[in-house]
Amino acid sequence: MERPALFAAVRQALARGPAVALLGPRQAGKTTLARRFVLPHSGNYLDLEDPVVLAQMSAPMTLLGSLRGLVVIDEVQRVPELFPVLRVLLDRADTPARFLLLGSASPQLLRQGSESLAGRLAIIELGGLTLQETGAAAAARLWWRGGFPRSLLAEGDADSRAWRRDFMRLVIERDLPALGLNVGLPAMQRFWAMLAHFHGQVWNAAEPARALGVNESTVRRYLDHLSHLYMLRQLQPWHENLAKRQVKSPKIYFRDCGLLHEQLGIADATALLLHPRSGASWEGFVIEQLLAIAAPEQAYFWATHAGAELDLLLFKDGRRIGVEIKRSDAPGFTPSMRIAQHDLGLDALYVVYPGSRRYPLAPGVEAVPLSALLPVDT
Repeated sequence: MERPALFAAVRQALARGPAVALLGPRQAGKTTLARRFVLPHSGNYLDLEDPVVLAQMSAPMTLLGSLRGLVVIDEVQRVPELFPVLRVLLDRADTPARFLLLGSASPQLLRQGSESLAGRLAIIELGGLTLQETGAAAAARLWWRGGFPRSLLAEGDADSRAWRRDFMRLVIERDLPALGLNVGLPAMQRFWAMLAHFHGQVWNAAEPARALGVNESTVRRYLDHLSHLYMLRQLQPWHENLAKRQVKSPKIYFRDCGLLHEQLGIADATALLLHPRSGASWEGFVIEQLLAIAAPEQAYFWATHAGAELDLLLFKDGRRIGVEIKRSDAPGFTPSMRIAQHDLGLDALYVVYPGSRRYPLAPGVEAVPLSALLPVDT
């Protein structure tokens, strides 16, 4: 599937600066997009999962210094010592190359190496396919199968589920060890299954640590590594200056609902609608779509120990926008929404639901179908 907006963003970033990092989970489409810029058989396409290319990187200055034009380096997180070499090359006034770096690890994990490229490296994140790209008519399928292209576009549900199972096993057996986390397959499979039941909930390390027989710091490390690989989102809490006890731990979400559904053993789209975790799944799905659509500067959730909460608090262009997510046919205005609107000083509060009608709930509060938030030409 073509991704014209991302292609344009990468092209513009390459026109502005000498290096761009395109980061996101494996098999989300980074390589496919990069091959629109540089052909894979070209000497300017370096895949660090290829043992021959990896061996050539033993002398990176010699290899990279001889290249001209646009150079693609795939799976760059495998050789973090490349970043200082790239800094030297990019600082040379006569350097004839530009670089498109592809990585399956988050900027936080790459920060130690990429700090040497501060001011020289633009970062663009590429996740699974979104409603902006598939169109609103594909919403049910996208929610059920998730946004990884090979899962979403599989011929049947059985093929989609098989791909998801293989993908998660690959992450455990290949990607986590590559990042220094060597945990046995059964233990990590159990941990990932536990996380499916934490989806949409405030994180508490005690329960999974006890179940796995490890300490809480070890479980925290497992969680962070899966987050660095774009498998999970740790949505951080917002703390307002209030005389109220507020939640301080993050909420955990699978970034791809298809993977969540496989962990929950959900067999098909009908079973999803009847599953007790259906509401939490819808919440996570909507959060990922809204973050892709709105592209806020910052995003949080908010909750007090007394029970008031807000699913999503977005900061954009100096405004505070609240979002509540409901999987019901006709959501109403609740006391919790009223408290959030007042305590957080929201400029607007949207209640996103899977319906078709947009209607006001209270001054500054509106029920909005998810499809209504998409660009008009989607």
